[in-house]
Amino acid sequence: MADEKSEGGRRGAHDGAAPIVEKLRAELRREVRTLESTGLTPKLTVLLVGNQPASVWYARNKARVGEKVGLLVENLELPSSTTETYVVDSLERLNHDPSVHGILVELPLPRTFDKATVLNSIAPAKDVDGVTATNRGYLLGGQEEHGFLPPTPLSCLKLIEWAGEDPAGRDVTVVGRGDTVGRPLAVMLLSRHATVTICHTKTKDLAAKCRRASILVAAAGVAQLIGKEMVSPGTLVIDAGINSLPDGSFTGDVDFKAVKSVAKGITPVPGGVGLLTSTIVMANTIKAMKLQANRPGAGGGT
Repeated sequence: MADEKSEGGRRGAHDGAAPIVEKLRAELRREVRTLESTGLTPKLTVLLVGNQPASVWYARNKARVGEKVGLLVENLELPSSTTETYVVDSLERLNHDPSVHGILVELPLPRTFDKATVLNSIAPAKDVDGVTATNRGYLLGGQEEHGFLPPTPLSCLKLIEWAGEDPAGRDVTVVGRGDTVGRPLAVMLLSRHATVTICHTKTKDLAAKCRRASILVAAAGVAQLIGKEMVSPGTLVIDAGINSLPDGSFTGDVDFKAVKSVAKGITPVPGGVGLLTSTIVMANTIKAMKLQANRPGAGGGT
């Protein structure tokens, strides 16, 4: 993930996500005010185990974004010595707490934890990160409207659309097959009738496959993996990578300065996908609240 700004090709993708983020946040603020007039306030609980600096920053940033749109965001920060059983029990309590509408577990979890067990302990109706097997099943089965789409892949799609691009019939290359971005994004693109190429560590001639794309999404987690020679002129490039550098700064998976000279549009890091992602988490929380209001008891259980 990343942090601030991005618009997209025809609307100035080089500048970041700020315009679309401000537009979405304004819409969410209006929605929250409407809900508050009926006595309802959406609430998100973010559960964090340990004090890994990036995870702590992401969790606290969600609280800052929540404040901007009027959402209640509770950060439940647990020490690294916390057991997996305690975390699962905590999630069960949140599942059955009617005041909590969305639940998100900040990753990574301690190495001794079974990630699937923890994530699938979240009630699907409160799974605003779209990580449970139930919500992934809706995604894979082409039933997106029944569940929650993972925010980072959805951010990539929204930035593509904001650039004035329609994925239908386009050659889209996704570099990275991770559970957080690459895999779900590939399915979402297929649902939108794109012709998708997925590249990974075993891919041969990565550069050639990238050059064939009219839309390229980098989500490999390798700093500046994508260079100018790998991008055809006029390509829209979405950088969903975030990598820390020795000086404490961050960079994406794309060599921004070099690729910018040939790309139709390119999202920066920080300032692109990640900024939008945190806002989409808030949108999913509002959606969760509405679904639970329409289906009493939907939040409880797994």
